[in-house]
Amino acid sequence: MPPITNAPTLGDGLRAARKASNRSLEDMSAITRVHVRYLRALEQNDTSILPSRVFSIGYVRAYAGALGVDEQLAVERFKRDVPDPSVPLQAPVGIAFEEVRRYSPRIIGVLAIIGLAVLGWNIFQRVSLMSPTQPSDLVAVPESWSVGSTPGTVALDVAQPAPPDQTVPPLYVTRGLETELTGLTAADTEAAAAADAGTAPVQKAFNPRGAVYGAAATASQVVLQARKPTILVVRMSDGRVLFARQLAAGEAWRAPVGVQAVIDVADPSAFDVYLNGEYGGRLEQALTPLSQLNRRAETLARQATEALTRRTEAAVRAAQAMTTDG
Repeated sequence: MPPITNAPTLGDGLRAARKASNRSLEDMSAITRVHVRYLRALEQNDTSILPSRVFSIGYVRAYAGALGVDEQLAVERFKRDVPDPSVPLQAPVGIAFEEVRRYSPRIIGVLAIIGLAVLGWNIFQRVSLMSPTQPSDLVAVPESWSVGSTPGTVALDVAQPAPPDQTVPPLYVTRGLETELTGLTAADTEAAAAADAGTAPVQKAFNPRGAVYGAAATASQVVLQARKPTILVVRMSDGRVLFARQLAAGEAWRAPVGVQAVIDVADPSAFDVYLNGEYGGRLEQALTPLSQLNRRAETLARQATEALTRRTEAAVRAAQAMTTDG
């Protein structure tokens, strides 16, 4: 197979390599997990429908690798055929270097004059503030004692008792005040405490460690967080791309509610799934319907609410029974 650099264009080289392997665009799409229209656009050198440049380079690398073509050569050919318009032009280095050489003696001379002026000003200030050394006033004070002499007799009083330790009075609670303010009796408070004690511990909570994309926190029940650098693509049912980005480790995407879409990833184990803010395991499939995760989050939320209601009602009944027996 001739190298990709010998083809008239990158698309011609990719198409020739695919035909030589006797595979269709649909076959290559299933292998690379890249949509057919993006592969067709690469073969036709049509960059108008391609996503961002980062994803386009990723598609070129994946397509070339699946065809057995040198991935690095294919990426370099894509960058040469489709230059990045966002990279600004750099000024010629030679001209800038000549300008520096031309004005460097003047710059050095000005800096030297400024340095000498600052040094001279500091020396002048130090000289003007200098004064002759004066003898210390302590020299004229005679010594009133000598080594080995006793200054006099010192009398000590009787030892005083230690002060009492500080005490904190017990907190005074007005009987009936809490019931009047909250409407809860002592039995209700004990029942609520018993219900909280029987509640199962929550799973690990979602902790953002980078940028969070997608829906707002109040409009989402499912969060996908990247464990390592990876690519996340979310496609609508009509083929449109809802979200596509290369995520860094710790970055996350909040899934909207009520949207029919498919989550497409190359490495499912690279994503942690959080349902209702709690850890729900890792992503299990490369292609996952978003509705499946939303239904799972709704089911878990409903089960948790029902379990808490049952435990609270049981604890209240038990407390009422104990009050009646007493």
